[in-house]
Amino acid sequence: MALVADTLNTFFTHDFDCVIDVRSPAEFAEDRVPGAINLPVLDNEERARVGTIYKQESPFKARKIGAALVFRNAAAHVAGPLAHHQGGWRPLIYCWRGGQRSGTFTWMLREIGWRAEVVQGGYKAYRRLVTSALYDNPLPHRLIQLGGYTGTAKTALLPRLAARGIQVLDLEGLARHRGSLLGERPEGQPAQKGFESDLIRALHALDPALPVVVEAESSKIGQINLPPALWDAMKSAPWIEISAPIEARARYLAEAYADILADGPRLTQQLAPLRFFRGHGLVDRWDAMIAEGARLALCRSLAEDHYDPAYRTSMRAQAPRILHREETASLTPDALDELADRLAAHLQKIRI
Repeated sequence: MALVADTLNTFFTHDFDCVIDVRSPAEFAEDRVPGAINLPVLDNEERARVGTIYKQESPFKARKIGAALVFRNAAAHVAGPLAHHQGGWRPLIYCWRGGQRSGTFTWMLREIGWRAEVVQGGYKAYRRLVTSALYDNPLPHRLIQLGGYTGTAKTALLPRLAARGIQVLDLEGLARHRGSLLGERPEGQPAQKGFESDLIRALHALDPALPVVVEAESSKIGQINLPPALWDAMKSAPWIEISAPIEARARYLAEAYADILADGPRLTQQLAPLRFFRGHGLVDRWDAMIAEGARLALCRSLAEDHYDPAYRTSMRAQAPRILHREETASLTPDALDELADRLAAHLQKIRI
């Protein structure tokens, strides 16, 4: 029996004990159904080999070799990671199209006595639903953008607002990037499709009847593009703007970007492209600050001479509707807690 997945809710609220992705590790790494585990019936090399035989030699030969590999790998999964399951276990299985890989594995599990089902259409059916939600239809959610100059701790405010009962969407967290020239994180970014899966799952957990606070971003976070439905909703969303003194912002940036500031040669390399936008003189001054270890002065100059002009240009172009402005003299943890209290109290009164 095949599961017909006609809505994303099918994947988010199912009652199966486990979701198993039997595609290759490379396919799984790019994207997967949220919560799925990977038990490949063909690994990366095997899949490439069978595909080459199919195209260059014989479809029959490819299917014969592929079947032997699938059964061998499936048997290893049954004897290994699945061995502890009892007879009532009910897994949901999918591959790329819901074809031979998932069909064969599901047949084997059923023959053992487990109540396995396969996703009709496989991963492609799931991906079509994600694309429809993020590319073809408007978001049902009502967004409020949290804006302000770089270094006003907007990212740090999101979890504080969530702890106070405000719905938030942390795009930088999902994109694994701090959203600026120096925003790279050691773990790297997900693939675009993987980001979109995490995004749609986060959106699914939010109540469309209540506002959702999202940090003001450009249409691209690192190498991740914001899907059209989200970007359109952000462009039309009203703003709440945070402001803080430059001294406080520089201190906050020096702490938030301590890992990047600690690697002088790499930081110099990352700032080099700005010579074409901000001039050689300014970037030479930054290089000197890096060499001297003058982190606070560097962060202040980066804010005043690079990020702030870019923010002002963006604000003139967007001209967002500002619902509320909040000022804070400090960006210490205690000050951010107090700021979050004020923001949450105001957000709870907003109707958009």
